Amino acid sequence: MKFLDLARVHIRSGSGGNGCASFRREKFVEYGGPDGGDGGRGGDVWVEAVDGLNTLIDFRYQQHFFADNGRPGMGRQKTGVSGDDIVLRVPVGTEILDEDEETLIADMTELGQRVLLARGGNGGWGNLHFKTATNQAPRHANPGQDGVERTIWLRLKLIADAGLLGMPNAGKSTFLAATSNARPKIADYPFTTLHPNLGVVGIDGVEFVIADIPGLIEGAHEGRGIGDRFLGHVERCAVLLHLIDGTSEDVVADYRTIINELEAYGGHLADKPRVTALNKVDALDDDERAEKIAALEAEIGRPVMAMSGVSREGIAEVLRALRAEIDEDRLRHKATDGEAGSWRP
Repeated sequence: MKFLDLARVHIRSGSGGNGCASFRREKFVEYGGPDGGDGGRGGDVWVEAVDGLNTLIDFRYQQHFFADNGRPGMGRQKTGVSGDDIVLRVPVGTEILDEDEETLIADMTELGQRVLLARGGNGGWGNLHFKTATNQAPRHANPGQDGVERTIWLRLKLIADAGLLGMPNAGKSTFLAATSNARPKIADYPFTTLHPNLGVVGIDGVEFVIADIPGLIEGAHEGRGIGDRFLGHVERCAVLLHLIDGTSEDVVADYRTIINELEAYGGHLADKPRVTALNKVDALDDDERAEKIAALEAEIGRPVMAMSGVSREGIAEVLRALRAEIDEDRLRHKATDGEAGSWRP
C-alpha cells in the first residue's frame, strides 16, 4: 500500500427538498384546505478518525464527496425523506485544513473523533405551514436551502512517541530495523527512505512507537532533496533521536545542518527534547570515537551517546534515554507472565 500524507478533497452537503403546495380534494370531503408537506433535510458531511489506516491513499482515487439531497415534500402532509450523510474516514493524526492550506479546521487526534465539515440544507416548508385564520388557502411553499460546497486539504501527521532525525545514510532505518519488527528499505546510497516508517520498540517492559522519516540535507526547507515536508510526522513526538553518522568527516557540520533545518522549519520542533547519538561507532577505533564524541559534546553542551545499529552496541541505553523523555501515559506497558496467566475458566 502506497503512502500518501496530503490530499485535496472537494465536499458538498445535500440541499434541502422543496416544500409542497397542494390542497386536499376528496370526494365527500366538505372541507379540504392546504396539506402540502415539508421538504426533507439535506445530508451532512462528516469526518471521522478510524483505526486501521495509516495513509490517505484512498483519497487519491476519489476526491469528490457529495451528500444526498433531501426529497421534496408531497401532498397529504407527507414530509420528504432526508438525505443520507456521508463520512470521510481518515487515519488518527489527520489535520483538516481549509482551501488556503493554513487555516486549521480540525485536528483528528483521537480514535472515534467526529467533526462536522458541511451541514446539509434545511427542507422548505409546505403550504400547510402558512395556513392562518386570515390566509386559509396559501398557494406558496418555501424552496429547500442549498447545501454547502467547499474544498479542504487533508494532511496526515503520524502519531509516534519518538522520531528519528539525521542526514541521509545516518543509519536511521538500520536502527529502526534493529529495534523493531519494521522492515524499512536499507541500502548504501542516500534517500533509500522515501516515506515515513513506523516501528514499535520495547525496553524494560514498556513499548513505544518510533517514526523514521527521510533524511534531511542542507537547504531542505527550500525544497532541496526530498525537502522538509516529512518533518510534520515528528511534530507530535515527545522526543527526537538525532543520529549522526560516525563515519562522516565532519560530524559537527552534520549536526549543525540538521539543527538549522529544524529552526528554519519553524514551530516548536527545534525546542523538543532531543537525544543525540553518534552512530556506526563499530567502524571507528577508540581514538576516533573519543575525538568525535568530544567534538559533538563541545558543540551541543550535553552528553552524546555512542551506538551502532549493526552491532547493536549502545542500543539499549539509547532506548532507555528515549523512554525517560516520553510521558508515562504514552507508554504501553507489557503484561507480565503472572498477569497474562492469572485468568482461569
